[in-house]
Amino acid sequence: MAIIIGIDPGSRMTGYGIVQQTGDKLTYIDAGTIRTDTKEMPERLKRIFNGLTRITQHHLKYADEPIYTAIEQVFMAENPDSALKLGQARGAAIAAMVALDLEVSEYTARQIKQAVCGYGAAAKEQVQEMVCRILSLDLVPQADAADGLACAICHAHSSHSMNKLILNSAMRGRGASKKKGRWRLTEEDLGNLR
Repeated sequence: MAIIIGIDPGSRMTGYGIVQQTGDKLTYIDAGTIRTDTKEMPERLKRIFNGLTRITQHHLKYADEPIYTAIEQVFMAENPDSALKLGQARGAAIAAMVALDLEVSEYTARQIKQAVCGYGAAAKEQVQEMVCRILSLDLVPQADAADGLACAICHAHSSHSMNKLILNSAMRGRGASKKKGRWRLTEEDLGNLR
């Protein structure tokens, strides 16, 4: 089991979605948006950082399982000023997660849409609809919250994430060693993964 927090960064509205992964099953926990209704960029970044910190701390308090975070990568906007603001918002979100000692994985919008819809150029409405179907939701989440949930779903479906969950389970109580950021497995550990 694991909790996955997906983040869709934005300078005016940052979406987040939280799911629980139990094997192949994903369960909706929470989703919403952090609005930054101010003109001053430093204040917007503060609201993003504080909002994500507060939400994540709340879920850390009640979680018995590991928590992973995933965030959408910056795309190249036509307007350089917009790309810069988006990058700053993304930085505030990443800083909030790292300050809580959480690992952050990054995915492109295309990867997220591919994981959720099976099509990397899916429209926002298609992403919202598929998020509802995957998580068995009765109501369609707001677009930014749905994008946060989609990011969490993408992370859950990524083979990297699944392998990490398997390895973490296999490592508990086994005395495996970690060298240069990589796990060193014994033959017994490898046999247990099959």
